[in-house]
Amino acid sequence: MSDSPPDSEKSRLDFIREIVDADLKSGKHATIVTRFPPEPNGYLHIGHAKSICLNFGIAREFGGRCHLRFDDTNPSKEEQEYVDSIQEDIRWLGFDWGENRFFASDYFDQLYEWAVFLIKEGKAYVDDQTAEEIRQTRGTLTEPGTPSPHRDRSVEENLALFERMRAGEFADGERVLRARIDMAHANVNLRDPVLYRILRAHHHRTGDKWLLYPMYDFA
Repeated sequence: MSDSPPDSEKSRLDFIREIVDADLKSGKHATIVTRFPPEPNGYLHIGHAKSICLNFGIAREFGGRCHLRFDDTNPSKEEQEYVDSIQEDIRWLGFDWGENRFFASDYFDQLYEWAVFLIKEGKAYVDDQTAEEIRQTRGTLTEPGTPSPHRDRSVEENLALFERMRAGEFADGERVLRARIDMAHANVNLRDPVLYRILRAHHHRTGDKWLLYPMYDFA
């Protein structure tokens, strides 16, 4: 199968397909891989259909593949019912993911290990501040944020607290794990963002194995 559309279709290429076509022809990439990453917390709408047709469509047209990746990091709002419904809708639109279906929860163990690694490297810390306190100390676009009073905990203390978070010794929202980046960063979202939070909720795939979950941006 050709890696680019026939010449008769060139005039119909939009700017995204033009970029893909040029990259494949130049050898910049050997194949095209796209993805559709829904959160299974509800039914799809017309905007999702547009994304499905774009990502699965480009993969099909250029002989690549599209990954269906469920971002299932918030079990309090997600259900298997929505996973099934999303898959049904994708097939109804005429597409299929084949062997390329993934879940963020497939990697919960690996994500936890990466979080431990960041703590050991001094790049993450356990914070006792509430969500509201974290918001209030994040600063503004023109003013830097205020470092948490718990930002300079030792690696050993952070490791112990993070393990206790996993063991269920603290209440939901009592502690979070934050990345240690820069509280004066120009991008407000990079001012020590939360990586993990405690959440006692039954997960539709992992059951009750976890008492803390990675944030969407970390996963």
